[in-house]
Amino acid sequence: MTWSPPKDYMSRPIVVLGGGVLGRRIAACFASVGWHVIIRDPSERSRADAVAYIDASITDYLTISHGKKGSWEATEDFDAAVRDAWLVFEAVPEILSIKEDTFLALEKQAPADCILASNSSSFMSRELLGKVKESTKARVLNTHFMMPPQALIVELMTSGSTASNLFPFLSQEMTKCGLKPVTAKKESPGFIFNRMWASIKREVLMVIAEGVADPQTIDRVWMDMYQSPTGPCTMMGVGLDTVEHIEENYVEKRGLPKTTLKWLHENYVAKGKLGNKSDQGGLYPVPPSGEKTKLIVLNFYQGASPGELTAETYLSSGQILEFSVENKNARPNALVSGQAVPDGIDVCDDRMYWTCMGYPPTNDGAVYSAKLDGSDIRTVIPRGHVHTPKQLHISQKSKKIYFCDREGLRIHRCNLDGSKHEILFQTGNFTKEPEKVADQTNWPVGITVSDKLGKIFWTQKGPSKSNGGRIFSAGIDIPEGSDASSRKDIDLIAKDLPEPIDLEFDEDNGVLYWTDRGEMPLGNTLNKKTIVGQPPATENKLGRQIIAQGFAEAIGLRLDKKRDCIYVADLAGRLWQCETVPGPKKKIFESAGHAYTGLAIVRD
Repeated sequence: MTWSPPKDYMSRPIVVLGGGVLGRRIAACFASVGWHVIIRDPSERSRADAVAYIDASITDYLTISHGKKGSWEATEDFDAAVRDAWLVFEAVPEILSIKEDTFLALEKQAPADCILASNSSSFMSRELLGKVKESTKARVLNTHFMMPPQALIVELMTSGSTASNLFPFLSQEMTKCGLKPVTAKKESPGFIFNRMWASIKREVLMVIAEGVADPQTIDRVWMDMYQSPTGPCTMMGVGLDTVEHIEENYVEKRGLPKTTLKWLHENYVAKGKLGNKSDQGGLYPVPPSGEKTKLIVLNFYQGASPGELTAETYLSSGQILEFSVENKNARPNALVSGQAVPDGIDVCDDRMYWTCMGYPPTNDGAVYSAKLDGSDIRTVIPRGHVHTPKQLHISQKSKKIYFCDREGLRIHRCNLDGSKHEILFQTGNFTKEPEKVADQTNWPVGITVSDKLGKIFWTQKGPSKSNGGRIFSAGIDIPEGSDASSRKDIDLIAKDLPEPIDLEFDEDNGVLYWTDRGEMPLGNTLNKKTIVGQPPATENKLGRQIIAQGFAEAIGLRLDKKRDCIYVADLAGRLWQCETVPGPKKKIFESAGHAYTGLAIVRD
């Protein structure tokens, strides 16, 4: 069958029909290599969400493609969207009549050489072509995307009439995006991966139905066996109704037994127990109110590759991201973008508070707050009223904000609205003593507060990898007769540390935790030291205990008392879960284009 690439396709747009979760990701893949991508969706909300997603996430895709950023837009106008397209991806609802009508409309409105691709996971493309001409079918195929940017496989499959030389051409274009196209050798319901995954789901459900094992055991065995962060039962939590729908398709088209399907429907779907999308839970029960854990994480910048960001965009590409600890399949949600090098964050009541360092040599730092969904952003400390703010800690008792000011050589305190702004400690005057600013042993970086002890703890990190870092403590308030520069109540807690950064204090056990980004083996570690009571023998050698190691520039940490663990963020764009005693750490998320600093815990 004769087929040629679309004429002048390099100057024509790519169109995605449907701006949902997958449609917007397909669009982002091609926008990351210079294409102009048009998203067509009848819903104004979906269009806005799709554009906002690409705006916030394009760097993740550039990290993969190493391409040049293109452009994107969203429109309601179908005819205008497809008029000049060389490639259209259909990602509309999985309803046969809608898809058939969509391909008929594409045949009429899109150019005659336009490649028409269906992202359907339920239908083979031949099933969608009942209303189009035979000649059109030669340029129609399935392109089944997984979930970029994390899962990059794309399965290509013929409609039964697709021109054979279309596949290597489209595969080549997808490879430029960093995608990993594979071509099925023949038509198959479920393509390649979904058939394998369906058999796993089917057998897992039978193991549960027969009482052989519960979901927790199945997931635990799977995760240990394959070193996977999640198990099949957790993965099915995205929607048991979807699992049922897919299984119905296999039962119908491949003549499979209905045993599993019947059990799943009667015990879960019919009862509204659909998984994460349902208040009734699914294979796992719904966590009680206040038990769902989210991490609010600061992303320092979105640098996909060296030289990709200009100095201006580098200093304004920071984000606040939201992660679900329980649902590790969920993608991070960008709550706030466009931040000037965010570093420290904490939560109080229904708001989050964070620092932005700005350009470190300049006195242009600031502190902001917002609701937990990222709305209602307010300025707490205006730019220029703090030099380079770092870790931020909020006393839940006094409702006071404490934060370090690195090149400003100060520790600050203020109310949640920024009032009663005061300096608690100062190692020098940055406007008059440049030699003290140049001496990094004077730089306060991390801070935490013990209301129970009436003390603040802070780090002065010293030069990078210098083993000159120290941790100090002092009273919450300046002693009478002293000021921030002359207070006499300062105690040295630890010295000669590789490069201590952020701190966390366990009030119940009187233990101080901190990250250290210094040189290995003692640096890039998570450490603990007993402050109240008799130190254990394990602290005798170093004066502290290393409880996790092997980070890549460890920065933020948070103690989770309910889970008895510590979360750590590092500049390699990774989040870790660590024990409170020495042991291996567990990676819970990674993004190659990110650099994580501070983090906070939120309970739903």
